[in-house]
Amino acid sequence: MRWLRRWFTRFGRWYAWFLRHAPRFRDLIYIGFSLLTIVAQAAGAGGREGWITKSWIVLGIGVLASLVLWWRRRYPIAVTVIGILAMASAQIFVPMGLALLTLSIRRRDVWLAVLSLAGYAAYVGSSWQQNTDPYVLLFTGPFLVGSWVAVGAYVGARRDLMVSLRDRAERAEAERELRAEQAKLGERARIAQEMHDVLAHKVSLIALHAGGLEVNPAVGPEKVESSAGLIRQTARQAMEDLREVLGVLRADVSEDGADLAPVPKASDLARLVDDSRAAGVNVRSELDLPDGVPALVGRTVYRLVQESLTNVHKHARGATTEVVVRGAEGDGVTVRVTNVRPVAAGSLLPGSGAGLVGLRERVTLSGGQLTTGPTPDGGWQVEAWLPWSDGREGEA
Repeated sequence: MRWLRRWFTRFGRWYAWFLRHAPRFRDLIYIGFSLLTIVAQAAGAGGREGWITKSWIVLGIGVLASLVLWWRRRYPIAVTVIGILAMASAQIFVPMGLALLTLSIRRRDVWLAVLSLAGYAAYVGSSWQQNTDPYVLLFTGPFLVGSWVAVGAYVGARRDLMVSLRDRAERAEAERELRAEQAKLGERARIAQEMHDVLAHKVSLIALHAGGLEVNPAVGPEKVESSAGLIRQTARQAMEDLREVLGVLRADVSEDGADLAPVPKASDLARLVDDSRAAGVNVRSELDLPDGVPALVGRTVYRLVQESLTNVHKHARGATTEVVVRGAEGDGVTVRVTNVRPVAAGSLLPGSGAGLVGLRERVTLSGGQLTTGPTPDGGWQVEAWLPWSDGREGEA
């Protein structure tokens, strides 16, 4: 089998070499065919007298018109003009026909029409001198000239179609790769946002508990034990959330792409606020949401309050914070989280800057509005309004 493999390899190399030089092989075939017809026409020009002056004239003009076919691709118009002149002067048809064939392959415009008419006129005029029936010339000329032009036009149109289809396929492949890359980047951004929402709040609570023990090391054993228990419980919850996120990443078989994190609800807001109070943050809350709040709205509200409290844990752990959530089916849902000017000098955790960006994207996708910024007394406020919608009105 080794020799067979070598034979196929050698054949493939020869075939590739042949494909690279195939146009020149076709040029040689055209020139050879034209020369054969020229020699035959020149030999028959003198009849029984043999080679006469006219025979040598036909041979010379025919050889010249045949050899210029080598440049038929680069200069199709000039080669066609030479073929027409050869037809008009010595009644040599094959070089003109091959030149018209090449011209119709390369271009189908006014030049092709003009030169085709010129070739037809040269054919009729040169044959008329041989005392041929003029009516025969008028009807056979369009057939002879038109056949070469029609074949070339068909070949050229087919080549253009193949090039167009190839370009379209390459463009479609490039667009598909671009869409896949954009989808990959979008999925990465979604994963990053969900990981931030899941872990940032829990980690900020852990840092808040640990910071309380650090700044007040003289607390009694009971306080240390309580804080350690809260830290352990919060860390376990963070690990469970992370495990669920990674589990969804390994196998997401939901219909429309399951949320990467455990889906929060509006009813979880009270527990979220209680966790911050247990960590030592002075939080006042006013939660007034009916039980029938849509799932998408409830999830967005939860993320708004969660991210706002996370920023309080990081940057304003000693500030009094107010959480107000009100909603009704006809009016939408209003969320406002406000903290006074913080007393603490530094932040427990570095900020990534992705939290508020993610909140703005969530609120915008829900059709709501989000405003963030400092308050007149030096604090910070996050306020959002969300329409009472499950996000499915546009589906039809």
